Parts: sequence; structure tokens; C-alpha cells
Amino acid sequence: MFIRTENFSQYVRAYPVVTFLLALNIGIFIYTLIPGIGNQLFLFGLGDNFLIANGEYWRLITPMFLHGGFMHLLFNMFSLFVFGPELEKIAGKARFITVYMLAGLFGDIATYFVQPAAYTHVGASGAIFGVFGAFGALVYYTKHAFPQLRQVILPIIVISVVMTFVGTNINVTAHIAGLLTGFLIGLSFFNPKNIVSWRKK
Repeated sequence: MFIRTENFSQYVRAYPVVTFLLALNIGIFIYTLIPGIGNQLFLFGLGDNFLIANGEYWRLITPMFLHGGFMHLLFNMFSLFVFGPELEKIAGKARFITVYMLAGLFGDIATYFVQPAAYTHVGASGAIFGVFGAFGALVYYTKHAFPQLRQVILPIIVISVVMTFVGTNINVTAHIAGLLTGFLIGLSFFNPKNIVSWRKK
């Protein structure tokens, strides 16, 4: 289910939204490496609670497209590359991008209200956790109907949450808020009719 066997062109055609998000995040990261102008872009989009409080509300969205280093980008994009396609196929393009964007947005909003004024952050992790949360909703509805999905996604969610709390320099608030947002949206998206139609594919 989560093993990708498509070649590049097949992947792009089958999962255009995931492909676009991968290209956008990687492209922006490469741009931020350019001396001078890259740093300006990074600072312009950085999630900064103090600046948000002073009216720079775009910083509730832009942090989810910025990353603090190569390993940060690699972890998030690998998760999107592996888990995103199945959710895009099941939920559809519009619903997938809704989960992704709203989970990232509410993760950043929660960060603004929970973290101190001096707190800064970047990363797509809140949106990625939203994808996990949506899968959690699917597992909730299917219960024992799809044991393979349950056996894979539940350990992934548990391990991801544990690593959120034991790791360093991690935006715990965005992770948990993104996960809950994805789960709640998933509950509204995945009803028995949708699940039956997916099972027939």
C-alpha cells in the first residue's frame, strides 16, 4: 500500500498534488540556499509569533513551505512522498490538499496561541501530521476491514508522536494540532460509502 513502485512519469501523472507539493518545498529550499536573496526569503516566511501579533499574518501559512536544513526537508518530503499518494488516491485531489493545507494552517495557528511571543518555527510537519491524522480517521471507520492499513499506519502515528516529544527543536504544538486537524477532517471525508468505493478499486 505504501510501497512506491511507479516510475517518475507514472508518479507525476497519478499523484499531481503530492508531486506539486514535493517540487514546491524542494524548490523553495534550494532557493533559500542562494546567498543573500535566499536568506531574505527565509526570513520573510519564517513563523515568528511576535511579527504575527504585529499584523504579518502570512506567517501563519508560509512556514509550512520552509525548512531549517537538509535533514528537516528530507524527513518531511520522504513522509509526503511515501504516504501522500495513497491519501490523494483515496480522498481525491481537492480533499487531499484540504487536509494538507488546513492541518498546516491550524498547526501554525495553534503555535501562535500556545507558544511564547519570541517563538519562531518552520517546516511542513504540521501538514504531514495532518496526513497521518486523516489516515487515522480512515482506520477508525474501517476498523478491522483493512488490517494492513491498521497495522502500518497506527505504529507510524504512535512512533511519530513519541518522537515529537523526545526529539529536540521540534514544534510539538504544530505536530499535535496538525494530527488532530487531519483526523477531524478525515472523519468528515471518510464515510462508509466512500470506503466501499475505495475497496472496489
